[in-house]
Amino acid sequence: MCARPRKVSDDDLYAAAYRAMARVGPGELTLAQIASEAGVTPAVLVQRFGSKRALLLALAGQHAGAADAFMRELAERHDSPLDALRAYAECMSQMATTPAAFARTLSWLQVDLEDPEFRQHLLHNAKATRAGLQRLFRAAIDAGELQRGTDPVRLAELLEALVSGAMMTWACYRKGTAASWVRGHVDALLAPHLARSKR
Repeated sequence: MCARPRKVSDDDLYAAAYRAMARVGPGELTLAQIASEAGVTPAVLVQRFGSKRALLLALAGQHAGAADAFMRELAERHDSPLDALRAYAECMSQMATTPAAFARTLSWLQVDLEDPEFRQHLLHNAKATRAGLQRLFRAAIDAGELQRGTDPVRLAELLEALVSGAMMTWACYRKGTAASWVRGHVDALLAPHLARSKR
């Protein structure tokens, strides 16, 4: 006898969980909310994953596994490596569409930092992202967009720190949008390293 096909895929459930997480913090999120978002019963989630933590841990693993593909897609989508780097920063700034949304992002980050299993996925994601940034900086040097002698490894580290820090300061000062705030900081970081033809 053939097994009945699943009507809702794991990817659908992950997407539903992500949408629910965007609205509430870790303390407020329930399996019932995720189930409602996905159009299933909480029992389906328990049967599929066992617990809320197991579902969120599986989601974190999927997100970490997608980081490398995301960075490569950015590179393929832009003729200019610098444009791809700016697009990365723009994408990250979407975590701070509002100060409240960014506060929720930080609350979920706290879970990632405190729980060893979640942190493992966070670190995997960070390493894949950093490697992608380094590739883009090297490509920008090879394309003549950045000066020869520019250190792609150091700039990748600085860009990581700058984007996170810029969102924090934007949430404090709240001038303009997070995207424009982050963009201005990224341009300031890149300016001293631009090739003459790009200044």
